[in-house]
Amino acid sequence: MRIADARVIVTCPGRNFVTLKLVTDDGVTGVGDATLNGRELAVAAYLTDHVVPALIGRDPARIEDTWQYLYRGAYWRRGPVTMTAVAAVDTALWDIKGKVAGLPVYQLLGGRSREGVTVYGHASAADTDGVLAEVARFTGQGYRAVRVQTGVPGLPTTYGVGKPGIVYEPADAAIPSEAVWDTERYLDHVPRVFARVRAEFGPHLKLLHDVHHRLTPIEAARLGKSLEPHALTWLEDPVPAELQEGYRLIRRHTTTPLAVGEVFNTIWDCELLIREQLIDYVRATVVHAGGITHLRRIFDLAALHHVRTGSHGATDLSPVCLSAALHLDLAVPNFGLQEYMPHSEATDAVFPHGYRFADGYLHPAETPGLGVDIDEELAARYPYQAASLPVNRLPDGTLHSW
Repeated sequence: MRIADARVIVTCPGRNFVTLKLVTDDGVTGVGDATLNGRELAVAAYLTDHVVPALIGRDPARIEDTWQYLYRGAYWRRGPVTMTAVAAVDTALWDIKGKVAGLPVYQLLGGRSREGVTVYGHASAADTDGVLAEVARFTGQGYRAVRVQTGVPGLPTTYGVGKPGIVYEPADAAIPSEAVWDTERYLDHVPRVFARVRAEFGPHLKLLHDVHHRLTPIEAARLGKSLEPHALTWLEDPVPAELQEGYRLIRRHTTTPLAVGEVFNTIWDCELLIREQLIDYVRATVVHAGGITHLRRIFDLAALHHVRTGSHGATDLSPVCLSAALHLDLAVPNFGLQEYMPHSEATDAVFPHGYRFADGYLHPAETPGLGVDIDEELAARYPYQAASLPVNRLPDGTLHSW
């Protein structure tokens, strides 16, 4: 069996996705997500110009060798564009292997370690009363864990707070829009929000919050300490992770668990954080961390150091990525939580899939492979639309982490 065709498909059913579809010489197909929010065409070009020509004629069964070929064989390694392209190939090859074996991918990864994958929903609103209603809506649907984000008084917009009734998508303009950020207002507001949420919903609901890399280590330590009475399951991305030693300072000051990693691309981005047990959850994901093969390596390293998984799963990852994540979530021993933001109806139609939500859990498809595909004819009806993520500035105009 050999790879006979490889197609890079760009579609925008409400937001942009890039998908790699591999076809073997005997007609078996595999799909991999290659979406990098705001930089989709960079990955599409990397695949089309540099990767696809090297795939034709290769043995699709040699997943590890192909991964090493694309990683070690490229002098310019790592980085989000390269690793997203590698992930697309790797994921598609696992899909093919499952179909050839007649098994869902999780069975090839060692079988079930649990009956279902616990997911968390996104409760957001402009103010505290609104977010309380949103948390109630999610718990009413059976969610056992909820991420809580609200607007900050005095700021016109805040990350993570979408418009009511619309699937949240932060990429909002061809040229990045600009928002204003004020750390002191934020640090004053967030503990008050969680005090009300915990009082309303009791001690057992898992609560999470995303800082989105916006604080310094000592500011993050202050926030973590102020949130300790409300027993968060995790505080996500409190500071930019380029300076990983900063997490040592946060650890010295708070016991609030930390979750980091949705922007990580390789095991080297999180090796120190994991080895020194500076984080509690690693949030790297299939599409941005080199596929199932490499993410499993990250998760195995994490398991040795009492760090659990918490993979990114926002709607900028296609159903192909979410399906792949679920198969890995089901198999690894150190699973923690899986982010889950349901896609739009248009996206679900372009990517028919078999995974399902029930009683707070997601369940991957039991069909061979990943259990997801792309309707190429329907995808062609949604052409690419330029969209960029916003940027942040402080009140005095200084550029700040978005």
